[in-house]
Amino acid sequence: MKLNLNIQPLSSWLNVKNEPLIISGPCSAETEEQLLSTAHLLAATGKVSVLRAGIWKPRTRPGEFEGIGSIGLEWLNKAKEQTGLPTAVEVATAKHVEEALAAGVDILWVGARSTANPFTVQEIADALKGVDIPVLVKNPVNPDLSLWIGALERINNAGITKLGAIHRGFSSFEKSSFRNEPMWELAIQLKTLCPGLPIINDPSHICGNRELIPYIAQKALDLDMQGLMIESHIDPSVAWTDAKQQVTPAALAELAERFSLRKPESKNEEFTDKLADLRKQIDKIDDLMIQKLGERMSIVEKIGQYKRDNNVTILQVNRWDEIMQKRTAFAKALNLDLNFTERFLELVHGESIRKQTEIMNAGKAEKGIAAEAHTEVKA
Repeated sequence: MKLNLNIQPLSSWLNVKNEPLIISGPCSAETEEQLLSTAHLLAATGKVSVLRAGIWKPRTRPGEFEGIGSIGLEWLNKAKEQTGLPTAVEVATAKHVEEALAAGVDILWVGARSTANPFTVQEIADALKGVDIPVLVKNPVNPDLSLWIGALERINNAGITKLGAIHRGFSSFEKSSFRNEPMWELAIQLKTLCPGLPIINDPSHICGNRELIPYIAQKALDLDMQGLMIESHIDPSVAWTDAKQQVTPAALAELAERFSLRKPESKNEEFTDKLADLRKQIDKIDDLMIQKLGERMSIVEKIGQYKRDNNVTILQVNRWDEIMQKRTAFAKALNLDLNFTERFLELVHGESIRKQTEIMNAGKAEKGIAAEAHTEVKA
């Protein structure tokens, strides 16, 4: 099923100065001097197409810096006048939208915390009705594709056709090197559902530290995302918010020089023919894998029936441990990634448990019907 959004191509509403598209600026506008100085240095790189800055900052706890507020919009206007860079800010309420529009901000984005709340998104959407302005929607904090899609639909239903998404990663209880887990599969699913939707990657919020930004940014470009939003500060060491994930304008320019830009398609006939041949080989293997999985599940059903008839539990931990040890060792010998192998086995095992549970419950249901029938006969 494709996502039915009425949107304009990115190239029709945003002038990209240099490939790839880079939206950059400080996490927070702190002072007029800080914002203007950063903006001038970013413009001088020739790599940045849009200047971003946080004006209103939703913080987890009260008492933390929650943004400079509306005066920051005046600073952004000065920065635009002096550098020629269009501006972008996050909005979280109807009042934010009204003030940003009145100040002449060029692009709005909806933050991750706002995307997670349909009431908030609808309030923003209602404030945008009748307005022609680009809007970017960040993924929600939690890994919920439906919430992301719903936010995009609400903004689109308000008449916004200059629409894009921002992939900034998702919160996770698992400890990781990242501030927010990329969970690339969710961004890929969104791209598959709506191929024409521009998706911009935010490596700053995914990484949480500047050292990992090059890796995530390059991977995003390799996955055919349309651009990057990277936070930049004239002196990150003294930044009021998210100091570790911001880079200097000079570091950003150096990073942009190292990007490898690839195209989603090639006109080289030899390449196309070879790719088609390799894909046919994959298709055959995929068909065989699915066939074998079907055969495996047929055996699982027989095991479920046998366990039911002999009053044996579904799960035997020792057997599961044996499977994991043997299969992961075999996968390692075949140069398969351990995490991938474990996830795959867990999915297959989960489906096996589901099937056996179904069989067990079906058996109980049949016995229950038989007992009721026997009771009625006796009565």
